[in-house]
Amino acid sequence: MIKQLGAISAAVMLLSGCVQTQNARTMEMFKKDSAQCYNRATMPHTFVVDAHNHFRPFGGNALPINELNTYFERLGILFVNVFGIGQMVPLDCDYFYNCPTAQVKPSIKNDFSNAANYYEHAPQGTHLTLSMSFPDLNAPQDIAYKMDLLEHEYPNTFTWMGEVNLVKQALFINRHRTTAIENIAKWNEFMAKLRSPRGPGSTPIPISIHADIGSNKEPEKFLYLMEAVLKQYPDNPIVWVHMGLSRELTNLDPKRHTEILSRLLDQYPKLMLDISWRVLYDEYFKHEAIRDHYVAFLNQYSTRILPGSDFVATDTKRFKHYAKEVELTSYINQFLDNNAFRNIALGQNYFDLMNLDYEAPEICIK
Repeated sequence: MIKQLGAISAAVMLLSGCVQTQNARTMEMFKKDSAQCYNRATMPHTFVVDAHNHFRPFGGNALPINELNTYFERLGILFVNVFGIGQMVPLDCDYFYNCPTAQVKPSIKNDFSNAANYYEHAPQGTHLTLSMSFPDLNAPQDIAYKMDLLEHEYPNTFTWMGEVNLVKQALFINRHRTTAIENIAKWNEFMAKLRSPRGPGSTPIPISIHADIGSNKEPEKFLYLMEAVLKQYPDNPIVWVHMGLSRELTNLDPKRHTEILSRLLDQYPKLMLDISWRVLYDEYFKHEAIRDHYVAFLNQYSTRILPGSDFVATDTKRFKHYAKEVELTSYINQFLDNNAFRNIALGQNYFDLMNLDYEAPEICIK
Protein backbone atom coordinates (compact mmCIF):
# COMPACT_ATOMS: atom_id res chain seq x y z
CA MET A 1 0.00 0.00 0.00
CA ILE A 2 2.86 2.43 0.80
CA LYS A 3 4.37 1.76 -2.59
CA GLN A 4 1.04 2.42 -4.30
CA LEU A 5 0.50 5.66 -2.37
CA GLY A 6 3.98 6.79 -3.32
CA ALA A 7 3.30 6.05 -6.96
CA ILE A 8 -0.03 7.92 -6.87
CA SER A 9 1.58 10.90 -5.14
CA ALA A 10 4.33 10.98 -7.74
CA ALA A 11 1.77 10.90 -10.55
CA VAL A 12 -0.12 13.83 -9.04
CA MET A 13 3.12 15.81 -8.74
CA LEU A 14 4.01 15.14 -12.37
CA LEU A 15 0.69 16.21 -13.79
CA SER A 16 0.53 19.31 -11.61
CA GLY A 17 4.08 20.29 -12.54
CA CYS A 18 5.29 20.12 -8.93
CA VAL A 19 8.55 18.50 -7.87
CA GLN A 20 9.59 17.35 -4.42
CA THR A 21 13.17 18.54 -4.16
CA GLN A 22 14.07 15.96 -1.51
CA ASN A 23 13.19 13.28 -4.06
CA ALA A 24 14.71 14.96 -7.10
CA ARG A 25 16.34 12.68 -9.67
CA THR A 26 19.71 14.04 -10.76
CA MET A 27 22.66 12.92 -12.86
CA GLU A 28 24.62 12.43 -9.64
CA MET A 29 22.34 9.56 -8.68
CA PHE A 30 23.21 7.79 -11.96
CA LYS A 31 26.98 8.08 -11.78
CA LYS A 32 28.72 4.75 -11.36
CA ASP A 33 30.32 5.75 -8.07
CA SER A 34 27.05 7.02 -6.57
CA ALA A 35 26.02 5.50 -3.26
CA GLN A 36 22.40 6.66 -3.58
CA CYS A 37 19.57 4.16 -3.84
CA TYR A 38 16.14 4.69 -5.36
CA ASN A 39 13.19 4.67 -2.96
CA ARG A 40 10.19 3.43 -4.93
CA ALA A 41 7.82 4.30 -2.08
CA THR A 42 8.53 8.02 -2.29
CA MET A 43 10.04 8.62 -5.73
CA PRO A 44 8.25 8.61 -9.10
CA HIS A 45 7.58 5.44 -11.06
CA THR A 46 7.98 7.40 -14.30
CA PHE A 47 10.94 6.63 -16.53
CA VAL A 48 14.30 8.39 -16.33
CA VAL A 49 15.02 7.63 -20.00
CA ASP A 50 12.70 8.75 -22.78
CA ALA A 51 14.09 6.59 -25.58
CA HIS A 52 11.36 7.61 -28.04
CA ASN A 53 10.71 11.33 -28.36
CA HIS A 54 10.02 13.17 -31.63
CA PHE A 55 11.56 16.64 -31.46
CA ARG A 56 10.17 17.40 -34.93
CA PRO A 57 6.45 17.22 -35.80
CA PHE A 58 4.89 15.81 -38.95
CA GLY A 59 4.39 19.38 -40.16
CA GLY A 60 4.12 22.90 -38.83
CA ASN A 61 6.40 24.31 -36.15
CA ALA A 62 8.25 22.42 -33.44
CA LEU A 63 8.59 23.27 -29.78
CA PRO A 64 11.99 24.92 -29.16
CA ILE A 65 14.56 22.47 -27.84
CA ASN A 66 15.28 24.64 -24.80
CA GLU A 67 11.58 24.63 -23.87
CA LEU A 68 11.50 20.84 -24.21
CA ASN A 69 14.48 20.63 -21.90
CA THR A 70 12.54 22.46 -19.18
CA TYR A 71 9.90 19.73 -19.46
CA PHE A 72 12.54 17.06 -18.94
CA GLU A 73 13.97 18.89 -15.94
CA ARG A 74 10.58 19.28 -14.29
CA LEU A 75 9.82 15.57 -14.68
CA GLY A 76 13.26 14.25 -13.71
CA ILE A 77 13.90 12.79 -17.17
CA LEU A 78 17.67 12.78 -17.63
CA PHE A 79 18.27 10.87 -20.89
CA VAL A 80 16.34 11.45 -24.11
CA ASN A 81 16.50 10.13 -27.67
CA VAL A 82 16.07 12.98 -30.14
CA PHE A 83 14.04 11.55 -33.02
CA GLY A 84 13.05 13.48 -36.08
CA ILE A 85 9.95 12.15 -37.76
CA GLY A 86 9.97 9.23 -40.16
CA GLN A 87 7.32 10.78 -42.37
CA MET A 88 6.68 14.44 -43.19
CA VAL A 89 3.56 16.09 -44.59
CA PRO A 90 3.53 18.94 -47.14
CA LEU A 91 4.29 22.45 -45.90
CA ASP A 92 0.64 23.48 -45.86
CA CYS A 93 -0.33 20.67 -43.46
CA ASP A 94 0.36 20.10 -39.77
CA TYR A 95 -0.55 16.44 -39.21
CA PHE A 96 -1.13 13.49 -41.52
CA TYR A 97 -4.63 12.82 -40.13
CA ASN A 98 -5.60 16.33 -41.20
CA CYS A 99 -4.37 15.81 -44.78
CA PRO A 100 -5.73 12.40 -45.77
CA THR A 101 -4.94 12.82 -49.46
CA ALA A 102 -1.45 14.23 -49.02
CA GLN A 103 1.55 12.01 -49.62
CA VAL A 104 3.86 11.61 -46.66
CA LYS A 105 7.46 10.62 -47.13
CA PRO A 106 10.68 10.53 -45.10
CA SER A 107 13.00 13.52 -45.24
CA ILE A 108 16.49 14.30 -43.99
CA LYS A 109 15.49 17.91 -43.25
CA ASN A 110 14.33 17.23 -39.73
CA ASP A 111 17.60 15.48 -38.83
CA PHE A 112 19.58 18.55 -39.89
CA SER A 113 17.18 20.72 -37.88
CA ASN A 114 17.63 18.61 -34.76
CA ALA A 115 21.41 18.70 -35.06
CA ALA A 116 21.52 22.47 -35.66
CA ASN A 117 19.22 23.11 -32.68
CA TYR A 118 21.25 20.78 -30.50
CA TYR A 119 24.51 22.63 -31.17
CA GLU A 120 22.92 26.07 -30.87
CA HIS A 121 20.98 25.32 -27.68
CA ALA A 122 22.85 22.44 -26.08
CA PRO A 123 20.93 21.65 -22.88
CA GLN A 124 22.57 21.38 -19.52
CA GLY A 125 21.68 18.51 -17.23
CA THR A 126 20.05 16.32 -19.90
CA HIS A 127 21.86 13.70 -21.96
CA LEU A 128 20.53 13.80 -25.53
CA THR A 129 21.11 11.11 -28.15
CA LEU A 130 20.48 12.28 -31.72
CA SER A 131 18.84 9.87 -34.12
CA MET A 132 18.70 9.65 -37.92
CA SER A 133 15.03 9.48 -38.87
CA PHE A 134 15.30 10.02 -42.64
CA PRO A 135 15.53 6.46 -44.06
CA ASP A 136 12.91 5.22 -46.49
CA LEU A 137 13.18 1.46 -45.99
CA ASN A 138 11.49 0.87 -49.34
CA ALA A 139 14.24 2.87 -51.10
CA PRO A 140 17.44 1.81 -49.32
CA GLN A 141 19.86 2.63 -52.12
CA ASP A 142 20.83 6.09 -50.81
CA ILE A 143 20.60 5.53 -47.04
CA ALA A 144 24.33 4.86 -46.56
CA TYR A 145 25.18 7.97 -48.57
CA LYS A 146 22.90 10.16 -46.45
CA MET A 147 24.38 8.67 -43.29
CA ASP A 148 27.80 9.78 -44.55
CA LEU A 149 26.38 13.23 -45.31
CA LEU A 150 25.15 13.67 -41.75
CA GLU A 151 28.43 12.33 -40.39
CA HIS A 152 30.38 14.80 -42.53
CA GLU A 153 28.31 17.78 -41.38
CA TYR A 154 27.97 16.68 -37.75
CA PRO A 155 30.79 14.23 -36.87
CA ASN A 156 30.08 11.69 -34.11
CA THR A 157 26.67 13.27 -33.44
CA PHE A 158 24.09 10.74 -34.62
CA THR A 159 24.32 7.55 -32.59
CA TRP A 160 20.82 6.13 -33.17
CA MET A 161 18.57 5.50 -36.18
CA GLY A 162 14.80 5.77 -36.23
CA GLU A 163 11.94 5.75 -35.83
CA VAL A 164 11.74 4.27 -39.34
CA ASN A 165 8.69 2.58 -40.85
CA LEU A 166 8.70 -1.01 -42.02
CA VAL A 167 4.90 -0.95 -42.12
CA LYS A 168 2.66 1.68 -40.55
CA GLN A 169 -1.01 1.21 -41.37
CA ALA A 170 -1.98 4.65 -40.07
CA LEU A 171 -0.21 6.14 -43.10
CA PHE A 172 -1.80 3.95 -45.77
CA ILE A 173 -4.30 6.70 -46.56
CA ASN A 174 -1.30 8.95 -47.22
CA ARG A 175 0.13 6.53 -49.80
CA HIS A 176 2.64 4.88 -47.46
CA ARG A 177 3.14 1.25 -48.41
CA THR A 178 4.56 -1.74 -46.60
CA THR A 179 8.24 -2.29 -47.24
CA ALA A 180 8.62 -4.86 -49.98
CA ILE A 181 10.27 -8.00 -48.66
CA GLU A 182 12.73 -7.99 -51.58
CA ASN A 183 13.89 -4.52 -50.52
CA ILE A 184 14.82 -5.74 -47.03
CA ALA A 185 17.60 -7.75 -48.66
CA LYS A 186 18.98 -4.48 -50.04
CA TRP A 187 19.66 -2.99 -46.60
CA ASN A 188 23.08 -4.65 -46.33
CA GLU A 189 25.16 -1.51 -46.85
CA PHE A 190 23.53 0.75 -44.31
CA MET A 191 22.96 -2.02 -41.75
CA ALA A 192 26.67 -2.82 -41.94
CA LYS A 193 27.45 0.85 -41.29
CA LEU A 194 25.17 0.78 -38.26
CA ARG A 195 26.99 -2.25 -36.88
CA SER A 196 30.39 -0.55 -37.22
CA PRO A 197 29.74 3.17 -37.69
CA ARG A 198 33.31 4.39 -37.21
CA GLY A 199 35.27 1.21 -37.63
CA PRO A 200 36.16 -1.77 -35.44
CA GLY A 201 35.58 -1.29 -31.75
CA SER A 202 32.93 1.41 -32.11
CA THR A 203 29.54 1.02 -30.46
CA PRO A 204 26.87 -0.26 -32.88
CA ILE A 205 24.05 2.16 -33.68
CA PRO A 206 20.61 0.81 -32.71
CA ILE A 207 17.74 1.15 -35.17
CA SER A 208 14.16 1.71 -33.93
CA ILE A 209 11.64 0.17 -36.34
CA HIS A 210 7.89 0.71 -36.48
CA ALA A 211 6.41 -2.57 -37.71
CA ASP A 212 2.72 -3.24 -37.16
CA ILE A 213 2.07 -6.92 -36.44
CA GLY A 214 -1.32 -6.69 -38.11
CA SER A 215 -4.84 -5.34 -37.81
CA ASN A 216 -8.00 -6.32 -35.96
CA LYS A 217 -9.20 -8.16 -39.07
CA GLU A 218 -5.83 -9.82 -39.77
CA PRO A 219 -3.88 -9.80 -36.49
CA GLU A 220 -0.62 -11.23 -37.85
CA LYS A 221 -0.75 -10.04 -41.45
CA PHE A 222 2.58 -8.15 -41.39
CA LEU A 223 4.53 -10.21 -38.87
CA TYR A 224 6.53 -11.87 -41.65
CA LEU A 225 8.21 -8.55 -42.46
CA MET A 226 9.75 -8.11 -39.01
CA GLU A 227 10.73 -11.76 -38.99
CA ALA A 228 12.52 -11.23 -42.32
CA VAL A 229 14.44 -8.25 -40.93
CA LEU A 230 15.54 -10.18 -37.85
CA LYS A 231 16.55 -13.22 -39.89
CA GLN A 232 18.65 -11.19 -42.34
CA TYR A 233 20.23 -8.81 -39.79
CA PRO A 234 20.58 -10.74 -36.52
CA ASP A 235 23.74 -8.87 -35.48
CA ASN A 236 22.17 -5.40 -35.59
CA PRO A 237 20.69 -3.98 -32.39
CA ILE A 238 17.03 -3.58 -33.40
CA VAL A 239 14.35 -1.93 -31.25
CA TRP A 240 10.82 -2.96 -32.20
CA VAL A 241 8.77 0.04 -31.15
CA HIS A 242 5.39 -0.20 -29.40
CA MET A 243 5.92 -3.98 -29.14
CA GLY A 244 4.44 -4.14 -32.65
CA LEU A 245 1.05 -2.81 -31.54
CA SER A 246 -0.97 0.05 -33.02
CA ARG A 247 -4.43 1.59 -33.04
CA GLU A 248 -5.23 -0.75 -35.92
CA LEU A 249 -4.57 -3.75 -33.67
CA THR A 250 -6.41 -3.42 -30.36
CA ASN A 251 -7.82 -6.91 -29.92
CA LEU A 252 -4.72 -9.10 -30.12
CA ASP A 253 -4.88 -11.80 -27.46
CA PRO A 254 -2.18 -10.91 -24.89
CA LYS A 255 -1.12 -14.55 -24.56
CA ARG A 256 -0.61 -14.85 -28.31
CA HIS A 257 1.14 -11.49 -28.41
CA THR A 258 3.68 -12.39 -25.75
CA GLU A 259 4.18 -15.81 -27.35
CA ILE A 260 5.27 -14.05 -30.55
CA LEU A 261 7.52 -11.63 -28.70
CA SER A 262 9.04 -14.30 -26.48
CA ARG A 263 9.86 -16.51 -29.45
CA LEU A 264 11.62 -13.70 -31.28
CA LEU A 265 13.44 -12.39 -28.21
CA ASP A 266 14.72 -15.90 -27.49
CA GLN A 267 15.78 -16.41 -31.09
CA TYR A 268 17.42 -13.00 -31.66
CA PRO A 269 19.57 -11.75 -28.76
CA LYS A 270 20.05 -8.29 -30.32
CA LEU A 271 16.31 -7.59 -30.47
CA MET A 272 14.78 -5.18 -27.96
CA LEU A 273 11.27 -3.78 -27.55
CA ASP A 274 10.09 -0.36 -26.57
CA ILE A 275 6.90 0.25 -24.60
CA SER A 276 6.32 3.78 -25.88
CA TRP A 277 3.02 5.26 -27.07
CA ARG A 278 -0.15 5.63 -25.03
CA VAL A 279 -1.98 3.10 -27.21
CA LEU A 280 -0.38 0.39 -25.06
CA TYR A 281 -2.00 1.93 -21.98
CA ASP A 282 -5.31 2.76 -23.63
CA GLU A 283 -5.92 -0.64 -25.18
CA TYR A 284 -3.93 -3.06 -23.01
CA PHE A 285 -2.10 -1.99 -19.85
CA LYS A 286 -4.91 -0.12 -18.08
CA HIS A 287 -7.01 -3.30 -17.90
CA GLU A 288 -5.96 -5.17 -14.75
CA ALA A 289 -6.07 -8.75 -16.00
CA ILE A 290 -4.27 -7.87 -19.22
CA ARG A 291 -1.80 -5.69 -17.34
CA ASP A 292 -0.84 -8.49 -14.98
CA HIS A 293 -0.06 -10.71 -17.97
CA TYR A 294 2.25 -8.06 -19.44
CA VAL A 295 3.88 -7.34 -16.09
CA ALA A 296 4.91 -10.99 -15.89
CA PHE A 297 6.28 -10.77 -19.43
CA LEU A 298 8.22 -7.55 -18.74
CA ASN A 299 9.65 -8.98 -15.53
CA GLN A 300 10.83 -12.06 -17.41
CA TYR A 301 12.43 -10.11 -20.28
CA SER A 302 13.39 -7.05 -18.27
CA THR A 303 16.82 -6.66 -19.92
CA ARG A 304 15.22 -6.33 -23.37
CA ILE A 305 12.82 -3.43 -22.82
CA LEU A 306 13.21 0.34 -23.34
CA PRO A 307 10.77 3.03 -22.12
CA GLY A 308 9.58 6.07 -24.05
CA SER A 309 6.77 8.57 -24.52
CA ASP A 310 6.38 8.79 -28.33
CA PHE A 311 5.70 12.49 -27.76
CA VAL A 312 5.52 14.61 -30.95
CA ALA A 313 6.77 18.10 -30.14
CA THR A 314 4.49 20.33 -32.17
CA ASP A 315 4.25 23.90 -30.91
CA THR A 316 0.54 23.41 -30.20
CA LYS A 317 1.50 21.31 -27.17
CA ARG A 318 2.68 22.37 -23.73
CA PHE A 319 4.16 20.84 -20.58
CA LYS A 320 0.83 19.37 -19.46
CA HIS A 321 0.61 17.37 -22.69
CA TYR A 322 4.07 15.89 -22.31
CA ALA A 323 3.53 15.17 -18.61
CA LYS A 324 0.35 13.27 -19.46
CA GLU A 325 2.12 11.16 -22.09
CA VAL A 326 4.93 10.37 -19.66
CA GLU A 327 2.47 9.35 -16.95
CA LEU A 328 0.47 7.03 -19.21
CA THR A 329 3.47 5.42 -20.88
CA SER A 330 5.08 4.92 -17.45
CA TYR A 331 1.93 3.55 -15.83
CA ILE A 332 2.98 -0.10 -15.96
CA ASN A 333 6.35 0.62 -14.31
CA GLN A 334 4.82 0.82 -10.83
CA PHE A 335 3.81 -2.87 -11.02
CA LEU A 336 7.23 -4.20 -12.11
CA ASP A 337 9.49 -6.07 -9.73
CA ASN A 338 12.58 -4.22 -8.49
CA ASN A 339 14.92 -5.79 -11.02
CA ALA A 340 12.70 -4.91 -13.98
CA PHE A 341 12.05 -1.43 -12.61
CA ARG A 342 15.79 -0.75 -12.42
CA ASN A 343 16.44 -2.13 -15.91
CA ILE A 344 13.52 -0.36 -17.60
CA ALA A 345 12.32 2.70 -15.70
CA LEU A 346 15.73 3.62 -14.29
CA GLY A 347 17.46 3.09 -17.60
CA GLN A 348 20.02 0.32 -17.07
CA ASN A 349 19.08 -1.29 -20.40
CA TYR A 350 19.64 2.01 -22.19
CA PHE A 351 23.01 2.57 -20.55
CA ASP A 352 24.13 -0.95 -21.48
CA LEU A 353 22.91 -0.67 -25.06
CA MET A 354 24.67 2.67 -25.61
CA ASN A 355 27.71 1.81 -23.48
CA LEU A 356 27.18 5.00 -21.48
CA ASP A 357 29.17 5.79 -18.38
CA TYR A 358 26.10 5.73 -16.16
CA GLU A 359 24.46 3.14 -13.93
CA ALA A 360 20.96 2.86 -12.56
CA PRO A 361 20.89 3.09 -8.77
CA GLU A 362 19.94 0.04 -6.75
CA ILE A 363 16.46 -0.04 -5.27
CA CYS A 364 16.36 0.90 -1.57
CA ILE A 365 15.58 -2.14 0.53
CA LYS A 366 14.26 -1.63 4.05
